[in-house]
Amino acid sequence: MSAIPFVSSVDASNSTGSKLVPPLLGASVTELTTWVKEQGQPGYRGKQLHDWIYSKGVRSLADISVFPKSWRETVADVPIGRSSLHYRSVAPDDAVKYLLKLADGEIIETVGIPSDKRLTVCVSTQVGCPMACDFCATGKGGYKRNLTRGEIVDQVLTVQEDFQQRVSNVVFMGMGEPLLNTENVVLALKSLNQDVGIGQRSLTLSTVGIRDRIRELAEHNLQITLAVSLHAPNQQLREQIIPSAKPYPIPDLLAECREYVEITGRRVTFEYILLAEVNDLPEHALELSKCLRGFQSHVNLIPYNPIEEVDYKRPSRDRIQAFVNVLQQNNTAVSVRYSRGLEADAACGQLRTSNS
Repeated sequence: MSAIPFVSSVDASNSTGSKLVPPLLGASVTELTTWVKEQGQPGYRGKQLHDWIYSKGVRSLADISVFPKSWRETVADVPIGRSSLHYRSVAPDDAVKYLLKLADGEIIETVGIPSDKRLTVCVSTQVGCPMACDFCATGKGGYKRNLTRGEIVDQVLTVQEDFQQRVSNVVFMGMGEPLLNTENVVLALKSLNQDVGIGQRSLTLSTVGIRDRIRELAEHNLQITLAVSLHAPNQQLREQIIPSAKPYPIPDLLAECREYVEITGRRVTFEYILLAEVNDLPEHALELSKCLRGFQSHVNLIPYNPIEEVDYKRPSRDRIQAFVNVLQQNNTAVSVRYSRGLEADAACGQLRTSNS
């Protein structure tokens, strides 16, 4: 059975008056209350259903013991919308990669990244990705479809259950381009905040940049972190690394990012994957610092994580440090992110829909 999205006769971002169609995962307590009333049940069962879905992780309505047995039997076939585990791999650094099978048989990846005080989940937003970034494994497999809000939220619940630990942070940096699935992504962000209980400032959305979509995201007035995958200090080099960036010049992208800062009051993080002898020279760092001058931003450098399909290489630590030094000398805030899960092919840029 394929996943059926929630539909609404009003604005999809407003659950009031919405018409709920199963699966149930991703629905607010208001939507669930409306649904149980439509089934002839008292309204308080909506709160019970919400608790069992998000706090207890129930996978079948038949297992909700506080519901009358006769009604449980009636709605036993209504899907909650949980995925099944297809494959699980643990890296030496304890990051865990999951391949999850969706209701229609499609496979997506998600990653759980534990640390001393945090459990971070890297979620996918599409099956595959249409952006075709030259260094990324996901784009090599093409694009199939967007994920529903429930399918996004399910990834977080799956990791939470497996680790037996509350998820503290979620990064939308898995398979897919989130801003090509803006409606479901925004609904998932709200559900993770309101239903799962993760603070908005602990949610990060990463995008290559889709024209007008950053402005659209800003208008939702979320207090999330926006991370823009720039990966180059000039348009010519960016198009080489990200062919889909051709119709969206860097000046236009940065102008929209500035609007985002003005509207939300939140700074933008610019992700920059370092490819040896491609975009990691000191002159590239200088050009990048000039590009971002006067911008309320932060640069997150990501040394390249290898995949079989391309010949890019990771820069040496000396080259990485030289790049950092130039940015710092030019008053550009910068940090280096060494990805977790490399040995399990679970690091940034390595996600794909196969475990082969």
